Parts: sequence; structure tokens; C-alpha cells
Amino acid sequence: MPPLVAFAGALGGLAVVRWAYKTAVRINRELEEARLSRVAETASAGEIPTLRRDPVTGAYRPG
Repeated sequence: MPPLVAFAGALGGLAVVRWAYKTAVRINRELEEARLSRVAETASAGEIPTLRRDPVTGAYRPG
């Protein structure tokens, strides 16, 4: 009986390691997607025109 218990424990341990590995890979993939979307969002923010002061009126205008 003890070899059967040891074999079942080894199989259970392998199942836990496999589950933990898959979970870590999934979480890292989600974090990478979030990081890349934030980088893409920042790049599109650079297309927003800046405001410049109009020397005649003193008002700020795009351009």
C-alpha cells in the first residue's frame, strides 16, 4: 500500500505543478497585453496638438 500512496502523491504533485505553471503563463500573458495596450495608448496621445499662446490676444490656441 505505501508505494501506491507515494505514486498517488507524486501524481498529485505533478498536477499541482502543471496547474501553477499554466496559471503563471496565463497571468504573464495578460500582464504583457495590458502593458502593450498602455504603450499603444501613450503613443496615440502624442498625436494630440499642443496649445500655443496667440501673441495678439494672449489666448491659447491649438497648433
